[in-house]
Amino acid sequence: MQRPTIAVLIASALFTLNAQAADLVQVYQQALANDATYASARSNLAAGRERSIQGRSALLPQVNVSGTHMKNDGTVTPKATNIKSPADSTSGDIKLTLSQPLFNWANWESYQQSKLQQSISEAVFAQSEEDLIVRVAQAYFDVLTAQDNLTATQAQKAATTEQLASAKRNFEVGTQTITDTHEAQAAYDLIVAQEFAAINDLEVKRAALQQIIGQPSGALATLRTGVRISPPSPASIEPWISAAESQNYGVVGAKLNAEIAKREISRSRAGHAPTLNLVAGAERSTGTGGPAPAVGRNNSIGLQWNVPIFNGFAVTSKVRESISLEEKSRNDLEATRRQASQNARQAYLGVNSGLATVKALEAAEVSSKSALESNKLGYQVGVRINIDVLNAQRQLYNTQKDLAKARYDTIMNGLRLKAAAGSLKPEDLQPINDLLVK
Repeated sequence: MQRPTIAVLIASALFTLNAQAADLVQVYQQALANDATYASARSNLAAGRERSIQGRSALLPQVNVSGTHMKNDGTVTPKATNIKSPADSTSGDIKLTLSQPLFNWANWESYQQSKLQQSISEAVFAQSEEDLIVRVAQAYFDVLTAQDNLTATQAQKAATTEQLASAKRNFEVGTQTITDTHEAQAAYDLIVAQEFAAINDLEVKRAALQQIIGQPSGALATLRTGVRISPPSPASIEPWISAAESQNYGVVGAKLNAEIAKREISRSRAGHAPTLNLVAGAERSTGTGGPAPAVGRNNSIGLQWNVPIFNGFAVTSKVRESISLEEKSRNDLEATRRQASQNARQAYLGVNSGLATVKALEAAEVSSKSALESNKLGYQVGVRINIDVLNAQRQLYNTQKDLAKARYDTIMNGLRLKAAAGSLKPEDLQPINDLLVK
């Protein structure tokens, strides 16, 4: 009765562990809440949305209130009487002023630039959202890759241990030479070293994922056996490159920067333009110390204009500087567009070559399994030696690791392709999530 109970408990524990394994979408939700880089981008967006308000403020009325209050202590000594008498007095005024720009081209261009700067902040944030998706998926599959490597290494260790024990038994009964034992021992020592490296690599990859999600990752859902990865849609590369050159958020930001630089030329030339403001004011002043308290009032309204005549060639120099910076921004835009195109091309080719690699490695896995079985049988009947079995085992496990890595890389290239085209959304994780063991 005791043994079935233990088996049930172990099975239950394994089921619970699998049920608690986090999938890709859940890990992404954790990253949304805890990733410091994404939180920084969100704060930067909130700050950027204030730019247009600040730019518009220079076009709106400016109202100020100012005032003074003075107290004077003094004495007066007439020469006729030579008697000092106090001559204290107080004075004060309150002034309300209003200024409404009627024409100020520099302020108008600054306002247009502020709206473009806000759009840049939104483009940068959208790019950071795509970046988070890619970073989370890459860290997630890096952990799975490290787990696969460790699992394959441990399986190879178990098989090598069995071969070592077999070689020792056969040597003791005289059916094999000491060379077989030494070869098996060398293979075992090598796989033990590889196991330590695999364990360390898994810890490093888990730490990298923890840095993004802000907490230990725990168990992760793995890819189902024999999954089929969808090819790019559309299947042609031209639409992806076209989308990357126009919709990539880096390109969008560079376009906006070029427009800002273009408007900076106009804003700099506005240093030669006149300005016109509507000004109004109301002032009330009071004073004591004379024969009677005095109260004064003054209200005014009118136009205030200013025409720049000469400023030491500063405006002319500023215009030349702005023209050079505008040319720089156009070159930056072209460089960004080319880079986005290259990223899209590289990711597209990566997906297609990855699909071909997966297909080839799947066939290689079948062949490696058959080769291993044949070598095991040949070893048993004496037509194969121990090293042949060890090499076949190594070939199978390496093929399985390469196959899993090829699948992960193909999936990641699919995400990078959409990111290069500026179309990567959180919803794109769901089809990948459907490939995982739930």
